Amino acid sequence: MSSPQLHDKITKVIKSMKLRKIIFLAIMISISIVLSIVESMVSVTLFIIPGVKLGLANIITLVVLYIYGGKEAFIVSILRIFIVSLIYSGLFTPTSLMSLAGGIIAYLAMIAIKRLPKLSIVSVSVTGALMHMVGQIAMAIVVLDTPTLIYYLPYMILISIPTGILTGLVGKKMIDIFHNQLMNPERE
Repeated sequence: MSSPQLHDKITKVIKSMKLRKIIFLAIMISISIVLSIVESMVSVTLFIIPGVKLGLANIITLVVLYIYGGKEAFIVSILRIFIVSLIYSGLFTPTSLMSLAGGIIAYLAMIAIKRLPKLSIVSVSVTGALMHMVGQIAMAIVVLDTPTLIYYLPYMILISIPTGILTGLVGKKMIDIFHNQLMNPERE
């Protein structure tokens, strides 16, 4: 194979990989938006405490974090938060600010915990769920100027542990499936 042919082949593979990544991330953003909307409807009937959700949309953030990395996971998470905020409450409302604060703090915690070699995907997920609640409550205290909301935190933490475990287990299964498909695209 001549040098120009090899160059063309390498260029096609790189473009194909970039396109595959963009398409994958777009699909993941779409799925996370749908999951967020669905869990908003379902959580109202499952939980007595307002604002508590299963964290289904966070499965997607976890998947992207493990398949592509932190930058891509941040993009997916932030875009989901902004788009869902636009659909439901509007940008920069107390609800959207609480969601944004929870998402950013959860993301930072998950990035930090993921670097520890002995911790599992489930540990990363539970940490994200816990810190999401901490971020939301902290922002709610600031935005609503209601310091007594801190008493809400222990209940939120108790709920976030099992939901974080569920999110982590589902995320692990999805990561295994996607990883096999992304690493072996010829099997499609």
